[in-house]
Amino acid sequence: MQALQGKAGVWPERFADLKKQIATGNEEAMKRSWNEVIEALAERTKEIAKTGPEYIPQVEFSELSSLSKDEVARIRRIGSVVIRNIVDDDVALGYKEALKEYVKANPQVDGFPEGNKQFFEMYWSPSQLKARSHPNVLAAGAWLNKLWDAREDDVVDLDHCMSYADRFRIRQPSPNSWGHHAPHIDGGATERWEDPTLRSTFADIFNGNWKAYNPWAISGRLNATTDLYRRPNQGWLAMSDTGPGEGTIRFFPDLTLSNTYIMLRPFFKPVNPDLTDEALLDPSNWVFDTSDPRIHGIDVSAAGNFSGVRPRNATHPHLKLDEAIVSVPRVKPGDMVFWHCDVIHSVEDLHTGPTDSSVMYIGATPLSPHNVRYLVGHRENFLKRIPPPDFPQGNGLGESQFVGHGQESDMTPEGLVAMGLRPFTAKEGASQGAKEAVKDANAILGLA
Repeated sequence: MQALQGKAGVWPERFADLKKQIATGNEEAMKRSWNEVIEALAERTKEIAKTGPEYIPQVEFSELSSLSKDEVARIRRIGSVVIRNIVDDDVALGYKEALKEYVKANPQVDGFPEGNKQFFEMYWSPSQLKARSHPNVLAAGAWLNKLWDAREDDVVDLDHCMSYADRFRIRQPSPNSWGHHAPHIDGGATERWEDPTLRSTFADIFNGNWKAYNPWAISGRLNATTDLYRRPNQGWLAMSDTGPGEGTIRFFPDLTLSNTYIMLRPFFKPVNPDLTDEALLDPSNWVFDTSDPRIHGIDVSAAGNFSGVRPRNATHPHLKLDEAIVSVPRVKPGDMVFWHCDVIHSVEDLHTGPTDSSVMYIGATPLSPHNVRYLVGHRENFLKRIPPPDFPQGNGLGESQFVGHGQESDMTPEGLVAMGLRPFTAKEGASQGAKEAVKDANAILGLA
């Protein structure tokens, strides 16, 4: 989510009332949890800083079905993973070369940095359609979706991975600051606290049972009020050989601890605003407080608009962001990186490597009524070759006038299904909710 521009606004007092409402009857439990989480973070951040990039799990695509329970549990706890060799190296490199040609043929494309575009507002190139519809990419996305826990009657099909068009970057080495994608979370903003349905997914955090909190429970997210397309797993496909320090992505690799801390942070304040950095780390120097309407880490503009959650050292000192956000290990073309939508992540500000750092953004999205309703517009915009509904529309023409934009023929049969151009089919043994999700999807898409 882009940073809000201009003068900061004032937090509405209703957020102080909301805090009081959430805290009623939970005050002591929240205080106890706050102290426990701070102590746990002190140990975890040391462990992460000592280990570095290798803390992020790395697995082979060919071994996904044979991972042990412990390996899967570690991926779920950390919230991010590198999956190796999803696409052949030469195929991934071919995607990049074709993207370069597409940009060259259409220099009018929006992007940044201004005057030297390296992040491109393009969605419908042949390379992107081919990559999103690659059977291995869709299979990896479905595997990620199935990390989520759904009840028998939850109307969601985790076996399918829907198409979600996003952009790409071909970032060049430079001594200059990138200036984009500071630490942030994509999984909701103020609605994490405001919306009762979404807030219910964090109930264990507020009632003092934070160790039982399950960030992979999908039930409360399916019908939550949020502007976000329900893309529970973010991701990208590597199109270059890129390591730490070369403009890659970085994660805070403990989903449960970071989420618990962020959800509790607005209910506490330092005993003294002038405490030293070291003193701020001591839990005894924090007190419970619901009088302040601010949701720390979220910015409000003068117009009353809210940013997403953007933790900073000043607002979230116990995360030790300078030490405990680590870069992913070196990736090769054809590897993919995925992360849970609530994981704190950023992009390295400097790229000091010898060659480009290139990725194509491809998330993993399950089949649900909410997502399918988005897919209707997504499909329509593909047919018009204009940006997807939740991206900047620019001049309204998108890629409709671009030379060489993608066609349906660039997609595999599986990709045509994922795009909503062919009917979905429930897998054998699907839950009742999954079967209902497939039936609803085909009806919504006019494919029944």
